[in-house]
Amino acid sequence: MGRKEVLVQLDDDLIDRLDRLADKQGTSRSELLRRGASAVLEAAEHAEADRALQEAYRRVPQDPAIVAAASRLAALTAPEW
Repeated sequence: MGRKEVLVQLDDDLIDRLDRLADKQGTSRSELLRRGASAVLEAAEHAEADRALQEAYRRVPQDPAIVAAASRLAALTAPEW
């Protein structure tokens, strides 16, 4: 996969923190930024999938009997805090 250089402006504190983490992990600042960009994109994809699933349940709700059974099961198996 090809790479393209992208100009990104960061403040000094963020650069220092990235450099310290990169040094600690034995990697580069660029690699950390690539990982961060990937994590943001993945989180957005998961959030969109969650929204789509919730919308599907709003359009076609679950059978109330299944919801009641799941609620009873959850009440019996949930840890006590």
